[in-house]
Amino acid sequence: MINIGKKMMAEMRRVATFDLPLHGGKAPQWLIIRMKKLGKAITEIIIEEFGPKELLKRLSDPLWFQALSYVLGYDWNSSGTTTVLTGVLREILEPNMGILVAGGKGKRALDTPADITRIGEIFSFSSSRVNELIRASRLAAKVDNALVQDNHSIYHHAMFIAKDGTWAIVQQGMSVELKSARRYHWISEGLKSFVVDPHSGISGSVKLPFILNLASKDSIEAQKISVDLVKEGVKNIRRDLQKISRATLGIRDITLYFSNGGARENISRSISEVNIRILPMKVNWQALEKAYELQPKDYEELISIRGIGPGTLRALALIAELIYDARVCWRDPLRYTFAMGGKDGVPYPVNVKRMEKVAGFLEDIIRDLRIGNSEKVKLLKRLSKLIPR
Repeated sequence: MINIGKKMMAEMRRVATFDLPLHGGKAPQWLIIRMKKLGKAITEIIIEEFGPKELLKRLSDPLWFQALSYVLGYDWNSSGTTTVLTGVLREILEPNMGILVAGGKGKRALDTPADITRIGEIFSFSSSRVNELIRASRLAAKVDNALVQDNHSIYHHAMFIAKDGTWAIVQQGMSVELKSARRYHWISEGLKSFVVDPHSGISGSVKLPFILNLASKDSIEAQKISVDLVKEGVKNIRRDLQKISRATLGIRDITLYFSNGGARENISRSISEVNIRILPMKVNWQALEKAYELQPKDYEELISIRGIGPGTLRALALIAELIYDARVCWRDPLRYTFAMGGKDGVPYPVNVKRMEKVAGFLEDIIRDLRIGNSEKVKLLKRLSKLIPR
């Protein structure tokens, strides 16, 4: 038997993967009913013991979110783990628990601003707080659709809002081409910027060798130059894009024969260093004109302008990198994990009786908490210490 050191074993426990392939169909009603029962018991205990903010923190962790789905008996590696679990949480979280959910899958995601307004009324938020939450929701969606250009389009957006105004966001994108999904996690606590490494985690199945990540700290220089370009006006942006286009076609710009090496007259690095297939074909010039009129003070304000989408931001980033030698991040930020369980019998079928027994045990603990009997809670804590971390 191979002798493996404790340190190596610890490292092995920390490293794993999970997949999120696209799966169609719906979860059966018999499973949804039991997911709600067990899910409510688990979330109530967390909130009773630690408060609503602790639940937000856990939901913002891709590993914990995935594990909760497995515990509730859902697919072990399906894109449905996100949409079904979020739908269950939306049903079981109530105002008296201190957390409510805005948004959801597909058309429901478009209702997020209206949901936030409704939640604001329930929790007695000020109008400014409601507007801040709506802005946070829109910015998170914009970042994962337009700044993290990983070929996955957002189709699910859920915002978990606590009664003190803190929040967590779980949204998912799909790639029909790759037949995969990605889940993006956010949390308001500790968030310093929406455009510089804002995620609490990203999970998925396919780690790509090459994506444009404008939400990375390694793209800050390109962000600043993009804002400067917009402030200078559309004319200069058109000229710089034409210069890059000619270079990719092997057409030498006549100005190169007469220049002394100025920034605008020279492509600063070899075109071969950049994957030119991402060269933008669609730039929203009207949106850029509007941005010029608004004169955004920073990148966050720039991406907030309606119409400034992936193609436009990609164009600005390419100009920043190829002409002004700005650093741009092309690394995939995906992190992943792996676990098993599932309604489809892989690797084993859901044990319905066990689910109901555990749910009943947790419901008893909740009742005991409310009448002051803490013995079962102490027992649960002692059991949790036996689980290796």
